[in-house]
Formats: sequence, C-alpha cells, structure tokens
Amino acid sequence: MPDLTIFSQLESALGASFKNGDLLVQAFTHRSYLNENPSFKLSHNERLEFLGDAVLEMVVTEHLYHTFPNPEGDLTNLRASLVNAKTLAEVALSLDFDTYLLLSRGEAKDTNSKARHTILANTVEALIGALYLDQGMAAATQFIDRHILSKLAGIVAEQKYRDPKSTFQEFAQKYVNITPAYKVLAEWGPDHDKHFRVGVYLGGEEVAVGEGQSKQEAQVAAASEAIKSKGWST
Repeated sequence: MPDLTIFSQLESALGASFKNGDLLVQAFTHRSYLNENPSFKLSHNERLEFLGDAVLEMVVTEHLYHTFPNPEGDLTNLRASLVNAKTLAEVALSLDFDTYLLLSRGEAKDTNSKARHTILANTVEALIGALYLDQGMAAATQFIDRHILSKLAGIVAEQKYRDPKSTFQEFAQKYVNITPAYKVLAEWGPDHDKHFRVGVYLGGEEVAVGEGQSKQEAQVAAASEAIKSKGWST
C-alpha cells in the first residue's frame, strides 16, 4: 500500500485542508492502480473527474461571460484554451502532481507520453471535483482562479485562443489567395506514443514544419510556425 501521509504535503501546497482526506486520495487514484491493487479501499478518480470537468467549465464560462464582451465564438475559443488537456497538464506539472499519482507499475514508468499528460489533466479535473464535494464551490473556484484563470492574460496577449490553422488559412487567402495544404513528412514511435512531422504548403512552397503527437497537433504546430515565418499578424 502507498504511503498516504504524503498527501498532507499536497494539502499544504494547495492551501487546502480536506475534511474528508479520502476524496483527495481518490482524486489521484488512476484506474490502472486498482487493477494491481484490487483490495485498495477507494475507487478510481473517473467520477470525480466527471464532476470536476463540469465545475471547471461553469466557473470558466461565467468568468469569461462577465469579463469579455466578445461574441460567442471568441468566448468558446478562450474557454477551450483554458480547459484543454495541454493547459491542465501544465497546471498539474507545476504543482508536482506526478509525485502523488497512484498508478500501475506500467503506467508509472511511462513518464513523458501523451497518455501521462492526459492522466495529469484528468487528475486536475478530479481534484476540482474533490474540492467541490469537500469544501463547496468557493474552494473549487479559488483553485481555478489561482491556477487556471491566471493563465488567461497570457493567452489573450499572445492570441493563443485563436486556432492557428484557421488563422493561417485566413491570412493565406487574404494575402496570396491560396488555401494551405498539409503533408505528413514523417511518423515514428509506438502506437501509444506516436509522433508526427507535418509540412504546410502554399502551392509548391513549403512554408513551415511542425511536430506533434497526432497529425492534428503537428498541423497546428506547422500553422503556428507558418504565421511567424510569413510575418503575418492580425
């Protein structure tokens, strides 16, 4: 059995004292851990994740609604930038959540894959669900404000909420009247940790190359680089 006393360190780091400590531990319990430890007293974190996802979306949506006069499309993109797996995994890593995850031995070895980042992102949602159940909406909102909404200013300043593929297509059609095309240049890695290199082209010109753990992710990276390469901006 794991040393559950380390979760008191996490409470200190979060500035939150749980009335029901089991909720905090459950938020960090991955399904794979129970496969190897069927006698563990708690369930995995997927139900808490389900709840936390709803709380997170509600808090972020309300904040954006009251803060920005932008149309629905912009607000939707801003929200997606804040609650996507990449952003939530970054939050988890900044708070050292890896230290507290309860995983199977196999999952524990897989330290830097897309799957691990997904687990970390899901754990953030599960923690929000646990905070909500244990201490109410105010505590969940405080965590979201401090660790997620705090990223909003940077996202707006750098226009990270704009979809790079759509933006590059708009620019390309505006400036050169060409629709960009994407081509997979290389792919490697096992099925659970694939990597792709994609080029983006205007006619016969290769404008930029991007990499990612899916074709879509690589295309987005290529489009972002293409905007910089061309010096196009809004």
